[in-house]
Amino acid sequence: MTLAQHAQRLIDFIRAPKEIHAHCDIPCGIYDPHAAQIAALSVIRMNQLIQEMPKISAESSAKDREAYVHQLSRYTRTKEEHAEICKHELRVLWGDYFKPDHLKQYPDLHTIFWDAMKLASKNRQEANLDAANQLLAKVQQIAEIFWKSKGADVRKQPSLQNAKGELVYPVPK
Repeated sequence: MTLAQHAQRLIDFIRAPKEIHAHCDIPCGIYDPHAAQIAALSVIRMNQLIQEMPKISAESSAKDREAYVHQLSRYTRTKEEHAEICKHELRVLWGDYFKPDHLKQYPDLHTIFWDAMKLASKNRQEANLDAANQLLAKVQQIAEIFWKSKGADVRKQPSLQNAKGELVYPVPK
């Protein structure tokens, strides 16, 4: 054993290391459901834009059909990307922040997350504004639980984004 290893063992003996947890595998301990909420709002907005697109017909010019397909492809791709971002952010909260102790206070936590993950997948698969709104509602529910688990009250505030909707914010006690 090297001198450095002996020194480390002595330090560990005097001051035992504490177990820590963080989403980035570095002990920053920073978690926040805000990114998941913004991603869900983006999914809503892409669905709104898809619904608002002018329809093409058999009489539409080749240029109009090409523009339609291009724009639909862009909205669809962005919708799917943000649904996946939402899933990623939820996985971080579910897998890294929430612990077994949280299940005592929130026994339906796994079901809520599972439902949110399924809704995010559905939003990748479909252009469905109802499913997008359901996703936001489920993410808001998770945000409320998250902030309450940290001892904060919560408030919903209207989003100033084009998608409208609301965002959940913490209110310190």
